[in-house]
Amino acid sequence: MIDAGKHNVLGVGIDAVDYDGAVARILHAARERRPLAVSALAVHGVMTGALDEAHRYRLNQLDLVCPDGQPVRWALRLLHKVRLPDRVYGPRMMLEVCKAAAEQKIPIFLFGGDQSLLALLSERLTSRFPNLRIAGTRASKFRTLASEEWIDLGREVRESGAQIMFVGLGCPRQEVFAFEFREVASMPVLAVGAAFNFHAGKLAQAPPVLQRWGLEWLYRLTREPRRLWRRYVLLNPAYVTLLALQKVGLRKPDTAGCEPPQTPLLYG
Repeated sequence: MIDAGKHNVLGVGIDAVDYDGAVARILHAARERRPLAVSALAVHGVMTGALDEAHRYRLNQLDLVCPDGQPVRWALRLLHKVRLPDRVYGPRMMLEVCKAAAEQKIPIFLFGGDQSLLALLSERLTSRFPNLRIAGTRASKFRTLASEEWIDLGREVRESGAQIMFVGLGCPRQEVFAFEFREVASMPVLAVGAAFNFHAGKLAQAPPVLQRWGLEWLYRLTREPRRLWRRYVLLNPAYVTLLALQKVGLRKPDTAGCEPPQTPLLYG
Protein backbone atom coordinates (compact mmCIF):
# COMPACT_ATOMS: atom_id res chain seq x y z
CA MET A 1 0.00 0.00 0.00
CA ILE A 2 1.34 3.44 -0.99
CA ASP A 3 0.14 6.72 0.51
CA ALA A 4 3.05 9.17 0.44
CA GLY A 5 1.33 12.55 0.72
CA LYS A 6 0.74 15.43 -1.66
CA HIS A 7 3.16 16.69 -4.30
CA ASN A 8 2.99 19.88 -6.37
CA VAL A 9 2.05 19.39 -10.02
CA LEU A 10 1.42 22.77 -11.70
CA GLY A 11 0.29 24.18 -8.37
CA VAL A 12 -2.16 21.36 -7.63
CA GLY A 13 -1.41 18.96 -4.78
CA ILE A 14 -1.55 15.41 -6.17
CA ASP A 15 -1.43 12.51 -3.72
CA ALA A 16 1.25 9.87 -4.35
CA VAL A 17 -1.12 7.00 -3.68
CA ASP A 18 -2.04 3.63 -5.14
CA TYR A 19 -5.45 1.91 -5.23
CA ASP A 20 -4.97 0.20 -1.88
CA GLY A 21 -3.92 3.44 -0.21
CA ALA A 22 -6.84 5.39 -1.66
CA VAL A 23 -9.45 2.76 -0.78
CA ALA A 24 -8.07 2.39 2.75
CA ARG A 25 -8.40 6.14 3.42
CA ILE A 26 -11.91 6.29 1.98
CA LEU A 27 -13.21 3.28 3.90
CA HIS A 28 -11.58 4.44 7.13
CA ALA A 29 -13.34 7.82 6.85
CA ALA A 30 -16.61 6.10 5.96
CA ARG A 31 -16.49 3.88 9.05
CA GLU A 32 -15.79 6.94 11.21
CA ARG A 33 -18.53 8.94 9.40
CA ARG A 34 -15.93 11.62 8.75
CA PRO A 35 -15.93 14.11 5.83
CA LEU A 36 -13.43 13.32 3.07
CA ALA A 37 -13.42 15.05 -0.32
CA VAL A 38 -11.86 12.90 -3.03
CA SER A 39 -11.16 13.29 -6.74
CA ALA A 40 -9.08 11.54 -9.39
CA LEU A 41 -7.53 14.06 -11.79
CA ALA A 42 -6.27 13.51 -15.29
CA VAL A 43 -4.54 16.23 -17.34
CA HIS A 44 -7.75 18.19 -17.92
CA GLY A 45 -8.53 18.23 -14.21
CA VAL A 46 -5.04 19.43 -13.28
CA MET A 47 -5.20 22.15 -15.92
CA THR A 48 -8.52 23.46 -14.59
CA GLY A 49 -6.62 24.25 -11.40
CA ALA A 50 -3.44 25.48 -13.10
CA LEU A 51 -5.40 28.05 -15.12
CA ASP A 52 -7.96 29.17 -12.53
CA GLU A 53 -6.80 30.43 -9.14
CA ALA A 54 -10.17 30.02 -7.41
CA HIS A 55 -10.49 26.45 -8.62
CA ARG A 56 -6.88 25.71 -7.67
CA TYR A 57 -7.80 26.73 -4.14
CA ARG A 58 -10.71 24.24 -4.18
CA LEU A 59 -8.59 21.40 -5.52
CA ASN A 60 -5.94 22.03 -2.88
CA GLN A 61 -8.55 21.83 -0.15
CA LEU A 62 -9.64 18.33 -1.22
CA ASP A 63 -8.43 15.63 1.14
CA LEU A 64 -7.36 13.12 -1.50
CA VAL A 65 -6.49 13.91 -5.14
CA CYS A 66 -5.47 10.78 -7.01
CA PRO A 67 -3.35 10.71 -10.20
CA ASP A 68 -6.04 9.52 -12.60
CA GLY A 69 -4.12 9.96 -15.85
CA GLN A 70 -0.82 8.33 -16.76
CA PRO A 71 0.65 11.78 -17.62
CA VAL A 72 -0.15 12.90 -14.07
CA ARG A 73 1.54 9.80 -12.65
CA TRP A 74 4.53 10.49 -14.90
CA ALA A 75 4.63 14.09 -13.67
CA LEU A 76 5.01 12.85 -10.09
CA ARG A 77 8.04 10.86 -11.19
CA LEU A 78 9.51 13.67 -13.31
CA LEU A 79 9.11 16.42 -10.72
CA HIS A 80 9.36 14.55 -7.42
CA LYS A 81 10.95 11.16 -8.21
CA VAL A 82 7.81 9.42 -6.95
CA ARG A 83 7.40 6.04 -8.64
CA LEU A 84 3.90 4.61 -8.54
CA PRO A 85 3.10 1.18 -10.01
CA ASP A 86 0.03 2.55 -11.79
CA ARG A 87 -2.31 5.52 -11.94
CA VAL A 88 -5.43 5.59 -9.76
CA TYR A 89 -8.12 5.63 -12.43
CA GLY A 90 -11.41 7.07 -11.19
CA PRO A 91 -13.69 4.40 -12.72
CA ARG A 92 -11.56 1.56 -11.33
CA MET A 93 -11.29 3.30 -7.96
CA MET A 94 -15.10 3.46 -7.85
CA LEU A 95 -15.30 -0.31 -8.38
CA GLU A 96 -12.62 -0.99 -5.77
CA VAL A 97 -14.48 1.15 -3.23
CA CYS A 98 -17.80 -0.51 -4.08
CA LYS A 99 -16.22 -3.94 -3.63
CA ALA A 100 -14.83 -2.99 -0.21
CA ALA A 101 -18.10 -1.29 0.78
CA ALA A 102 -20.04 -4.44 -0.09
CA GLU A 103 -17.68 -6.59 1.96
CA GLN A 104 -17.87 -4.24 4.95
CA LYS A 105 -21.62 -3.54 4.64
CA ILE A 106 -21.11 0.19 4.08
CA PRO A 107 -24.02 1.76 2.15
CA ILE A 108 -23.39 4.15 -0.75
CA PHE A 109 -25.23 7.04 -2.41
CA LEU A 110 -25.12 7.85 -6.15
CA PHE A 111 -25.50 11.48 -7.28
CA GLY A 112 -25.37 12.82 -10.83
CA GLY A 113 -26.63 12.20 -14.32
CA ASP A 114 -30.32 11.54 -14.98
CA GLN A 115 -32.63 9.01 -13.41
CA SER A 116 -32.37 6.48 -16.25
CA LEU A 117 -28.57 6.48 -15.95
CA LEU A 118 -28.75 6.01 -12.18
CA ALA A 119 -31.21 3.13 -12.53
CA LEU A 120 -28.96 1.33 -15.01
CA LEU A 121 -25.83 2.06 -12.96
CA SER A 122 -27.48 0.77 -9.78
CA GLU A 123 -28.59 -2.42 -11.52
CA ARG A 124 -25.11 -3.12 -12.88
CA LEU A 125 -23.32 -2.35 -9.62
CA THR A 126 -25.57 -4.61 -7.56
CA SER A 127 -25.26 -7.33 -10.19
CA ARG A 128 -21.48 -7.11 -9.90
CA PHE A 129 -21.48 -6.76 -6.10
CA PRO A 130 -24.60 -8.56 -4.77
CA ASN A 131 -23.96 -7.44 -1.18
CA LEU A 132 -23.62 -3.77 -2.11
CA ARG A 133 -26.31 -1.62 -0.54
CA ILE A 134 -27.27 1.48 -2.51
CA ALA A 135 -28.96 3.62 0.12
CA GLY A 136 -30.13 6.29 -2.30
CA THR A 137 -29.77 7.97 -5.67
CA ARG A 138 -30.43 11.51 -6.86
CA ALA A 139 -30.30 12.83 -10.42
CA SER A 140 -28.56 16.13 -11.08
CA LYS A 141 -30.67 19.18 -11.85
CA PHE A 142 -27.81 20.42 -14.09
CA ARG A 143 -27.92 23.90 -12.62
CA THR A 144 -27.08 25.95 -9.56
CA LEU A 145 -29.27 24.97 -6.64
CA ALA A 146 -31.18 27.37 -4.44
CA SER A 147 -30.02 27.35 -0.84
CA GLU A 148 -33.15 25.45 0.20
CA GLU A 149 -32.50 22.78 -2.43
CA TRP A 150 -28.90 22.47 -1.24
CA ILE A 151 -30.06 21.97 2.34
CA ASP A 152 -32.65 19.39 1.21
CA LEU A 153 -30.00 17.47 -0.74
CA GLY A 154 -27.76 17.34 2.31
CA ARG A 155 -30.61 16.12 4.47
CA GLU A 156 -31.59 13.45 1.93
CA VAL A 157 -28.05 12.09 1.69
CA ARG A 158 -27.50 12.01 5.45
CA GLU A 159 -30.89 10.47 6.24
CA SER A 160 -30.46 7.78 3.57
CA GLY A 161 -28.02 5.95 5.82
CA ALA A 162 -25.25 6.12 3.21
CA GLN A 163 -21.65 6.38 4.38
CA ILE A 164 -19.99 6.99 1.00
CA MET A 165 -21.24 9.31 -1.77
CA PHE A 166 -20.24 8.97 -5.42
CA VAL A 167 -20.61 12.06 -7.61
CA GLY A 168 -20.69 12.04 -11.40
CA LEU A 169 -21.11 15.63 -12.59
CA GLY A 170 -18.13 15.97 -14.93
CA CYS A 171 -14.95 17.96 -14.39
CA PRO A 172 -14.68 20.58 -12.90
CA ARG A 173 -18.23 20.75 -11.50
CA GLN A 174 -17.86 17.53 -9.51
CA GLU A 175 -14.70 18.80 -7.79
CA VAL A 176 -16.51 22.01 -6.89
CA PHE A 177 -19.34 19.89 -5.50
CA ALA A 178 -17.00 17.69 -3.45
CA PHE A 179 -15.31 20.79 -2.03
CA GLU A 180 -18.60 22.44 -1.07
CA PHE A 181 -20.58 19.36 0.02
CA ARG A 182 -17.96 17.55 2.11
CA GLU A 183 -18.98 19.06 5.45
CA VAL A 184 -22.68 18.95 4.56
CA ALA A 185 -22.55 15.22 3.92
CA SER A 186 -20.25 14.20 6.81
CA MET A 187 -18.93 11.27 4.74
CA PRO A 188 -16.48 10.63 1.91
CA VAL A 189 -17.61 12.42 -1.26
CA LEU A 190 -15.93 10.93 -4.34
CA ALA A 191 -15.86 12.80 -7.65
CA VAL A 192 -15.54 10.01 -10.24
CA GLY A 193 -16.42 11.72 -13.51
CA ALA A 194 -17.26 9.47 -16.45
CA ALA A 195 -17.34 6.37 -14.23
CA PHE A 196 -21.14 6.55 -14.05
CA ASN A 197 -21.47 6.35 -17.84
CA PHE A 198 -18.74 3.71 -18.17
CA HIS A 199 -20.18 1.37 -15.55
CA ALA A 200 -23.75 1.88 -16.78
CA GLY A 201 -22.61 0.83 -20.25
CA LYS A 202 -23.39 4.20 -21.81
CA LEU A 203 -19.78 4.91 -22.82
CA ALA A 204 -17.02 2.55 -23.88
CA GLN A 205 -13.66 2.74 -22.12
CA ALA A 206 -10.43 2.97 -24.05
CA PRO A 207 -8.60 -0.31 -24.79
CA PRO A 208 -6.15 -1.25 -22.00
CA VAL A 209 -3.10 -0.71 -24.23
CA LEU A 210 -4.11 2.92 -24.87
CA GLN A 211 -4.73 3.42 -21.16
CA ARG A 212 -1.28 2.08 -20.29
CA TRP A 213 0.41 4.42 -22.75
CA GLY A 214 -1.49 7.51 -21.62
CA LEU A 215 -3.53 7.72 -24.83
CA GLU A 216 -7.02 7.37 -23.41
CA TRP A 217 -7.58 11.01 -24.38
CA LEU A 218 -7.04 10.11 -28.05
CA TYR A 219 -9.64 7.35 -27.88
CA ARG A 220 -12.17 9.64 -26.22
CA LEU A 221 -11.43 12.38 -28.75
CA THR A 222 -12.29 10.01 -31.62
CA ARG A 223 -15.57 9.12 -29.89
CA GLU A 224 -16.67 12.67 -29.00
CA PRO A 225 -14.63 15.06 -31.20
CA ARG A 226 -17.04 18.00 -31.18
CA ARG A 227 -17.32 18.06 -27.40
CA LEU A 228 -13.73 17.25 -26.47
CA TRP A 229 -11.42 18.69 -29.15
CA ARG A 230 -10.71 21.94 -27.28
CA ARG A 231 -9.99 20.04 -24.07
CA TYR A 232 -7.32 17.84 -25.62
CA VAL A 233 -5.95 19.79 -28.58
CA LEU A 234 -5.38 22.93 -26.51
CA LEU A 235 -4.81 21.70 -22.96
CA ASN A 236 -2.49 18.75 -23.59
CA PRO A 237 0.30 20.87 -25.18
CA ALA A 238 -0.19 23.50 -22.47
CA TYR A 239 0.20 20.82 -19.79
CA VAL A 240 3.49 19.58 -21.27
CA THR A 241 4.80 23.14 -21.59
CA LEU A 242 3.94 24.11 -18.01
CA LEU A 243 5.36 20.84 -16.72
CA ALA A 244 8.67 21.51 -18.49
CA LEU A 245 8.80 25.03 -17.06
CA GLN A 246 8.21 23.71 -13.54
CA LYS A 247 10.86 21.04 -14.02
CA VAL A 248 13.60 23.52 -15.05
CA GLY A 249 12.56 26.05 -12.40
CA LEU A 250 11.27 28.77 -14.72
CA ARG A 251 7.80 28.41 -13.23
CA LYS A 252 7.24 27.84 -9.53
CA PRO A 253 3.52 27.32 -8.96
CA ASP A 254 2.33 27.61 -5.38
CA THR A 255 -0.20 25.21 -3.86
CA ALA A 256 -0.85 27.46 -0.86
CA GLY A 257 -1.06 31.02 -2.19
CA CYS A 258 -4.55 31.10 -3.69
CA GLU A 259 -7.48 33.12 -2.40
CA PRO A 260 -10.65 31.16 -1.55
CA PRO A 261 -13.68 31.62 -3.83
CA GLN A 262 -15.89 34.49 -2.70
CA THR A 263 -19.21 32.67 -3.04
CA PRO A 264 -20.15 28.97 -3.29
CA LEU A 265 -21.47 27.73 -6.65
CA LEU A 266 -23.90 25.14 -5.19
CA TYR A 267 -24.04 23.30 -8.52
CA GLY A 268 -26.17 20.17 -8.43
